[in-house]
Parts: sequence; structure tokens; C-alpha cells
Amino acid sequence: MADRNRNRQLNQPKDTKGTIRRLLIYIMAYRHVLLLVMLLCILSNVLSLFGPSLAGKAINEAAAGAGKVNFSSVLYYVRRMLLFYVSSALLSYVINVIMMHVGRWLGNRMRQDVFHKLMKLPVSYFDRNQAGDIISRVSYDIDVITTSFSTDLVQIMTNVVTVGGSLIMMLLISPRLVLITLITVPLAVFYTRRMGRITKPLFSRRSAKYGEMNGYVEEMFSGHKTILAYAHEDAVAEDFDAINADAAEYFYKSEYYGMTIGPSVGFINNLGLSLICMFGSILYLYKQVSLGQISSFVLYSRKFSGPINEIANIMNELYSALAAAERVFRLLNEEEEIPDVENAKVLKEVRGQVEIDHLSFGYDPGKIILHDLNLKVKPGEMIAIVGPTGAGKTTIINLLMRFYDPNSGTIRVDGVGSREVTRESLRKAYAMVLQDTWVFKGTVFDNIAYGKEDATMEEVVAAAKAARIHSYIKRLPKGYQTVIGEDGGNISKGQKQMLTIARAFLYDAKILILDEATSNVDTTTEQQIQKAMRDLMADKTCFVIAHRLSTIQNADHILVLDHGDIVEQGTHETLMEAKGFYYDLYQSQFVS
Repeated sequence: MADRNRNRQLNQPKDTKGTIRRLLIYIMAYRHVLLLVMLLCILSNVLSLFGPSLAGKAINEAAAGAGKVNFSSVLYYVRRMLLFYVSSALLSYVINVIMMHVGRWLGNRMRQDVFHKLMKLPVSYFDRNQAGDIISRVSYDIDVITTSFSTDLVQIMTNVVTVGGSLIMMLLISPRLVLITLITVPLAVFYTRRMGRITKPLFSRRSAKYGEMNGYVEEMFSGHKTILAYAHEDAVAEDFDAINADAAEYFYKSEYYGMTIGPSVGFINNLGLSLICMFGSILYLYKQVSLGQISSFVLYSRKFSGPINEIANIMNELYSALAAAERVFRLLNEEEEIPDVENAKVLKEVRGQVEIDHLSFGYDPGKIILHDLNLKVKPGEMIAIVGPTGAGKTTIINLLMRFYDPNSGTIRVDGVGSREVTRESLRKAYAMVLQDTWVFKGTVFDNIAYGKEDATMEEVVAAAKAARIHSYIKRLPKGYQTVIGEDGGNISKGQKQMLTIARAFLYDAKILILDEATSNVDTTTEQQIQKAMRDLMADKTCFVIAHRLSTIQNADHILVLDHGDIVEQGTHETLMEAKGFYYDLYQSQFVS
């Protein structure tokens, strides 16, 4: 499945024009600053364009004949030439500083847009895409775009002005030599466009391969202990080498073809310069032009062909930035969660009554997991959901939280359909403790109080005591103000799970979902937590997914799922007496 998703991303059609339009929308947000930069570029290049003309005049003064050199005039032209070049250099420095700031603003805005977009995407998007690939788009791809914007855009604006100004000056000096110059320009343009068609797809695939490689690295590092436990390091390294080799191959191909553009265009421009020198010499012999004019024309021709060569050199950077922009905008174009219906209700004062009516669902429309599911839960009841792996237990939770919408059927909370209320109020009606624990870098207090912004220390301590983790927290160096490392790296997995349980206790929700919430604690602690749960959740509706059937014997109602169907339901005692599917599950755990 993961390989199909990666190949699908690699082979997606590219909308180059659409990408350029989206980039222009971002760029136009800074149009006033860019207009200032453009004016400074024009002024800087106009100043530098006077240099070759002044140099030609100085050469004419020096070439007047033996003993006839007007040194004062030569020095006058040299001083003016230095003044123009220094002024041009200072303006270039100011332009680069401004563009660095604009690049920083652009990167900041794009990352904000991408991150806010990620917060609006459905859970299915994160199920389909690797976390490393998403991170690559937020970091690497946007860095490529902003770097190219802050450097290459200035070069392009500068070079356009330089090419236009140089062409005007060359026309004023000698139109006939300009015709010779223009012979090689179409050849350079044709070659650059031809190579662009080859290199751009390579840069797109290179960006995609980098995203795939980052996704694999993130996946392997998150399971590093498991890799070590199974002595699987060599196999993982071999898999990484294969992915890395593909990425390196596309890097080589894209850079190889990209880097050939500059030298090839440079050769074409040098060929044009040779023709100018040859025909210029002939015109000089026939006294059609002066030595100073030829010198000025050669300098202007270098200014004319130099920018074309520079643009050719940065084409690979532009194609790389365009490929990165396509990946970023592809994310921004992803469909967000289906918006709430018009006039959607807000759930208030939730009692905890849940009804599931003829519900059917499949992540793949062609493969239904849940079939015609029906369930009625009264407020305050504890519902346990058990069954073999793949029976559909977690899928029910995803539908209750409206991470996915059912293919058919309805889920009601307090008699109101889940699609008729706002997602925010629906999800706030639930508190969740998952088997895959999540804590963030911050204090113990902040982690427990995550779902309740105005939580007091007394409330946090009470929740910690109920979760049987208070005594452990008091032994920490700074107690509740101790900072937990990123992803809870400095505490055990069981302690992380107990923190998330304390977080759920504190969260003021009438419906509680526990997905193997005590799977990472020892049996003694598990029994203590179960007792505390019964006291604290006496007035809450609870959905408990359990593989260890000893944890749900006191449930008000047990649903036994198999292949998406409720095959049995009842209390622990009635199900054991029936000696059916549940009885077999129970016996398999407790009878050797």
C-alpha cells in the first residue's frame, strides 16, 4: 500500500502553469517591496552600463597617438567609471539584503499556510502519506523555494535590465555588429529550452525521492528499539541504501543535465564573441569603427551574453524550486475535511447517549469493514468492544469521533446525528486515551492539562492521583514543573500512558474512549487504575477497546466483533454462559 502511494505521488501529472500562478500570488503579496527592488536593479544596472562607454572613451584618448595622450581626460573617465561601478555595487548589496528579508517573509508565510492546511486535513490524508514526506515538504521544499526566490529572482531582474540596456548601447555603437551577435542568441535560447524539458521532470522526481527517503528515515528511527531488538540493522541499512541510491541517482541526473546548460551556453556566447572580434577587426581596418568603439562593444557584448549565461546556470535551481513548489501546492490543494452542514448545531450539556443505526463503512469503498452495525448506549454505561485483530474495533472509534464518515447509516449523540453538529463540539464531547501514547516537550503539568487550558494545580494533582502517577511525579527533580523530553524520551512508555490517562481524567467530557489504555502498565497498576476509572467515570459513557478480557469483566455491555459484525453482545457473565465466540476468546487467554 505504501509503495503504491509513493509511486502514485511520483507519477502524478504536473501542473506547471498552475504552480507558477500560485507562486505569483505569493510573490504579489510583496509587490511594493519588489517594485522598489526592481527600480534599484534598474538604477544599479544603468550605472554599470556607463562603465564600458567610459572605458571606450578613455581608450580613444589614450590611442590618440604617440605623445598625444590626454592624461587628464583619461583620469577623468576612469574616476567616473569607478564612481559608477562602486555605486552599482552598493545598490546591489542593498538589493540582496532586501531580498533576503523578503525570502524570510515568504518562507514564514508559506510554512504557516502549509501547517494550517495540515490542521484542516482529514485523518485519511495522514493515513495515506508518510510523516517524513510531509515534514520534507514543510522544511526542505519550502527552503528550496525561498532560497531560489531570494537569490535567483534578483539575478533574473538584474540580467533582464542588463541585457536590454546592453542591446541598446550596442545598437548605438554599431548595428552591423549587433546582427552578428544576434546570430548566436536564438541558438542559446533553443538549447536552454530543449534542456529544460529534460531536466524539469528529473528535479520533480528528485524532490519526491527525497520525501520518500525522509519518510523511511522517520519511520525507522521511530522504531529504532524494535530494529535493535530483532537485530535487523543490516536489513534496514540495505533498504535505506536502495532508497538513498535512487535519490542519489536522480540527484546526479538532474544536476548533470542542469550543469551542462551553463557551460554549453557559455560556449555559444564565446563563439559569438569570437565572431564579433573577427568582424569588428575587419570594420576597424576599413575605418568603419574606432578602437574605442570596438572595445566598448566587446564589453557590452559580454554584458549582453553574460546574463544569458547566468540565467542558463541558474535554470537547474529554478527547475528544482518549481518541482518543490509543485509538491507544496499539491499539499495545499488537498481536500479538507468536509465542512459542517449549514446551520450545524453545537453540542452543549452532553448527556452521553450514543446510538449507531444501520452503520456500514469501509476505508476502501470496494471493501466494507463494518456491516449494518446497530448499537444503543445509555448515558453512563461502559461499553466494551472486543474481538480479533481486524474485526473493526478501532474503526468504530474513528467513526464515533468523525475522523471518517460512514458509507451509510447514522451515529447520534443525545439524539442528534453526528453530521448535523459541528465537528469541534462533537469531538469535545469525547476524551480519548489511545494505545499509541502522545506527549510533547513541555512540563508534566502542561501535558496533563493539555485538554483544559484553565486547569488549576489542584485539578491536575487530583487527576494524577487518580491515574496513580502522582507519587512518581513527586520524585521528579522539579515535580510537576519537570520538563518532559521530546515524545517523552526521558520517561518510560508506561509512565507516558499514565500521563495520558490523567489527561483524560481531567478533560471535562461526558464520553470517554479507551483504546487499550492500560496496555503498557503492569498488572498491579492496571488493577488500581481500573478501580479509579470506575469511580471517576461513574457519570460518563465509556467505550473501551480491550484485548485483555480481564480488564472489561465489569463492563455494562460487551460487544463481540468479528469481521465487522456484532456476533455476540451482553455482560461478561451472560456471554460466558453462552459459551460462544467470547467464551472461546476468554478461554484462549486464561486456559493453557
